[in-house]
Amino acid sequence: MEKTDILIVGSGVAALQLARQLQDHFYVMIITKDKIISGNSFLAQGGIAAPLGIKDSVLAHYTDTLEAGRYHQDEESVTRLIVDGRRIVESLVQEGAPFDREADGSLSLGIEGAHSQNRILHSGGDQTGKFLVNHLVSTLSKDKVQFMEGEMVWELVKDEKGHCCGVKTKDKTNAVRSYYAPHVVLATGGVGGLYSATSNHPAVTGDGMALAFLAGAKLADMEFIQFHPTLLWKDGKTCGLISEAVRGEGALLVNERGERIMDGVDPLLELASRHIVAESIFKERQMGRDVFLDIRRIRDFQQKFPSISSLCRKHGISMEEGLIPVSPGCHFIMGGVVTDHVGRTNIPGLYAIGEVACTGIHGANRLASNSLLEGLVFGERLGNYLIQKGVTHASSFFHPCTESVKDVGKAAVISFQSSEIKGKMMNHVGIIRGEKGLTAQLNWLRAQPLTFHEHIEFNSRDEIHLYFMWIVSLLVTQSALLRTESRGGHIRSDYPLEEDDWLKRNVILLNQDGRLKVEFHEQNETKIYA
Repeated sequence: MEKTDILIVGSGVAALQLARQLQDHFYVMIITKDKIISGNSFLAQGGIAAPLGIKDSVLAHYTDTLEAGRYHQDEESVTRLIVDGRRIVESLVQEGAPFDREADGSLSLGIEGAHSQNRILHSGGDQTGKFLVNHLVSTLSKDKVQFMEGEMVWELVKDEKGHCCGVKTKDKTNAVRSYYAPHVVLATGGVGGLYSATSNHPAVTGDGMALAFLAGAKLADMEFIQFHPTLLWKDGKTCGLISEAVRGEGALLVNERGERIMDGVDPLLELASRHIVAESIFKERQMGRDVFLDIRRIRDFQQKFPSISSLCRKHGISMEEGLIPVSPGCHFIMGGVVTDHVGRTNIPGLYAIGEVACTGIHGANRLASNSLLEGLVFGERLGNYLIQKGVTHASSFFHPCTESVKDVGKAAVISFQSSEIKGKMMNHVGIIRGEKGLTAQLNWLRAQPLTFHEHIEFNSRDEIHLYFMWIVSLLVTQSALLRTESRGGHIRSDYPLEEDDWLKRNVILLNQDGRLKVEFHEQNETKIYA
């Protein structure tokens, strides 16, 4: 049993930004189930969006964000993100963060899909996440910030008053440990690992969302999943991300006949919103045609995109021929644990920041390069909130003595493999969904001998991993079945249009005594699903 002032679960940009805000005031422990670098933040090729250009503005960035998200956002939250984000990025520039620059020393600002201005800052060409994570880690004090690597959080601990006061973990030997603190922060990322085709790190499978749901936190907008249009496709599978910045530099999307597949689809062509481009590639591939990124117009490609070039060479793709085979894959979830403007959930003492959270910012489809921006902003905001609030230090914190008594649980019975659930999610709850496939998936998930009861006993991390995958898959599938329209990343073949009745209408999910409770935010409707 260990105590600290602040517990952070996850080690991406949001977690590291929060830790560096808090380290001069509190002791911080960061728990991650693998290595610090084993996450989406470190893998991020794309950059950070901020309106720093001479012709750019907060209003333009705000407008692009709303358009990409299909106006499902909270407008004030979007404005505050961009205003705060610009200030934070400017501060990072001033402190020497390694952003790419032009020959004259000015910041190099790129453009990506659905942006109206060049406003994307990159590091190392296509290695922004790696450079940013390393920069943030370098600012942390080893005396005030402790990393616990290789430990998977499998339960959130609440006291008898319902206050979240700690976590339980299993290490890679399946040994159980407990950690306690007055405040617990989820910064665990998204759900890409639920799908067979994904740009995400394999460890990213929605753990934080499952933990929060089991503890009684509200989740929303789980149906809105962004599929990145361009993942490298080789030997029948996706092999890694090809950044949208490649299309920003002028790459074209062509089929095996050499035809541009975005002609006549959207005025922005290859730089249309991600859901539009992903759907077009998906439909082309459904007709049996391969799709390629034609990079022959880009000068000095290998210098501009070193990690992408290395990825292609690793998989035998010729840079000289200039055609990179691509296919869409799961990239980002816009929904998650419902929070307010600083990251507070409906459970006292529990917070969520980064992709695991649903903040009202991304709407139905995230604007490219707003994710690292979100992590930086909410990491700083929550840090400032906790500093102003003040935290009962660990030395005087005795919640372990009053932890709620729990019944002995029953053993888990899991009869599926991760590959099975990933394949079914891709086939039935993927880029284009329909009632038949969604219903089949929901029935399969409900037929598993599992419940939302929090006292299930697990023998191993692998069992917990599969259980969490089952929970989050069920939440995504149920939400997707309930939203009978197409909006942003949620595309229904049987309901192909946006519907005014669904505008700003959130599907809220909650675990109520082991049953799934569904609420519709704007309509004050409530349904209970066994």
